[in-house]
Formats: sequence, structure tokens, C-alpha cells
Amino acid sequence: MAPPLLLVLDGNSLLHRAYHAGASEGMVDAAGRPVWALRGLVGFLARAAGHLRPDAVIVGFDCPERSARREQYPAYKAHRPDKPPELVEQIAAAPGLLRAAGVCTVTPPGYEADDVLASAAQAARGAGWRSVLMTSDRDAFALIDERTSVLRVRNGGFDSSVLVDAATLHLLCGVHPWQYRDYAALRGDPSDNLRGVRRFGAATAARLLTAFGTVEAAWTALAADAGQAVRDVVGDQAAEHLGAAESRAAVDRNRLIMRMRADLPMPGLDTARLPVRPAAMRAALSRRGINLGPSLWALTGAAPPHTDEPAPDLRRWVFRRGLAGHRDPTPGQLSLF
Repeated sequence: MAPPLLLVLDGNSLLHRAYHAGASEGMVDAAGRPVWALRGLVGFLARAAGHLRPDAVIVGFDCPERSARREQYPAYKAHRPDKPPELVEQIAAAPGLLRAAGVCTVTPPGYEADDVLASAAQAARGAGWRSVLMTSDRDAFALIDERTSVLRVRNGGFDSSVLVDAATLHLLCGVHPWQYRDYAALRGDPSDNLRGVRRFGAATAARLLTAFGTVEAAWTALAADAGQAVRDVVGDQAAEHLGAAESRAAVDRNRLIMRMRADLPMPGLDTARLPVRPAAMRAALSRRGINLGPSLWALTGAAPPHTDEPAPDLRRWVFRRGLAGHRDPTPGQLSLF
């Protein structure tokens, strides 16, 4: 028998994506309040539950009051424009809406939904459970292991989502999960205002880590034989930038800021178990003018509805050249996160 499964959602990431996807329709409730991102978030949850059939669900949100990462590095996300008021309102409403609906939610003081993913995955691991982390953020790839997979939501919504596990991450990025933080630190993350190492894009970072395993091993190799081994792998200019003091500082800073806390207090897994009470969920959603009908079946313990609509194939990621549906978000979308 397979171990129990915990589904963990990055509430902020999915709210932003739902906001972008539904902004043209601009759905509001009877009081004129925007609800399209809230409806999209609950829709993501309902569809994932229907296809994965988890035993428990946790939804994580960013702390709205303070950021430990910004306290460590004041420039963190400082370049982002203010969020639209309609998005701000729905982000603020989401945790309360889900709690009223009976869904376990966590908003950790000073930390982010990413940290909830890491801590919930660690709690599942310690209890002998499996976990699937649902997000549009690639940083979660660093959390993948034999019991933890990532359900990555990209352009095209849930139907274009893919499961990424330890075996397939290498096909996607060219690195193993234990190397992913070094990979991301070398590349940097413009959406978080984290500068990487010059001349290190995805391919160069992957080549370096394939050859040396870690950035530390590459730095050690730079000190030997005039760094020829590193130059042979990434070229003279990239090797020169890698050895610069400012590049070492950038990598160290990026790894610090990108590290997700896996030790935050989490609710007991039994308190997050499904199903939720159907009447409570429907009443909470109805108060915001949201009616998802039979699609809530996996959350409320109802029988699957009969439908002729084919289910999305949540296969593990496979590389297929020229597949337009597998694009990453556009820069404009990334700026929302």
C-alpha cells in the first residue's frame, strides 16, 4: 500500500497566476468585490485533489507583515511595482476564506509560502508520508526527493501542469535536486532582484555542476592549474567571472536568500486531512459568490462526477522539442510573483 499523500499549495504563487489568467473577465461578488483570483485558487485546489487524491491538504501563504529575507537583504524584491488593488484585496482574503471552508492554511510569521512547502514536505517525510508541492515557482525543485514531487503550474493553467520528480528534474534542468540551489544561485533570479554570476545562464550553470558537483568544488578547481579544468567546461570568460570576489559573494547571498526553511512549526497532518465538511465549504465559498459545484468532490468526500471530459495527463515531465505549451511564464507574468 502506498504511503499517505500530502498536497501542499503555494497560495500566493497560485493566486497571482489565477489573477493574471482571469483579469480579463474580472469576476466580482454581489458586493462588487473581486473574486476571480480566489475562485481560481480554489479551482486549482479542487482539480489537483481530484487527480492526485491526497489524504491531506495544506495551503501556505506569505506573511503580509514582515519578511525575514528582506531583513537579511533589503533589496530582496524591492524593485517590484505595487500590486494592483484587486490583487491585494484577494491575497488578504484568501487565508480566511480557505479556513472558513475547512482547508488547513499556514501563514508563517516573517516567512513565505515557499517555507511552508519546505516545512510541510519535511513533516510529511518524518511521518512516512509522500508529498506533492503545487506551485508555479521553480525554487521548489530544490525540495524534490524520493518522497517529494513538484506539480508545476505554468502557462495554460492546470491542464498544462507537469509533475517533476527526482528522476525527471535532470532532464528539465540538467542538475539533480541536491544541486538545484547552486544552479539557481549561479543564474540568479531577476524576479527577486537577486543578481547571479555573469556568463552563467541555465546551460553554463548545468555544465559546471555536472562536471564538479558543487560550486565549492568548482572554486577549488579554479585555484588549481590556473583553473584550466573549469575553463575547459565553461570557457575563459565564465571561469574568470566565477572566480571574482563579487561573484562568490553573490552566490553565497543567493543561496542564503533562496534557502527555504524546513523547520517551521506545521499543523499535525491529521488536522489537515480530507474530506472537509461539504456544507462549510460551500457556505464559505457562497459568501464570496463562488460556486464550483461538483468539482469540489475530492475535497468533500463525494463520489466523482460522471463526465466525458478527458482528465489532464499529469505525467512526469518529458522533454519534447518545440512544444509551445511548455513555455515558462513571460517576464510580465513573473513580475507579479
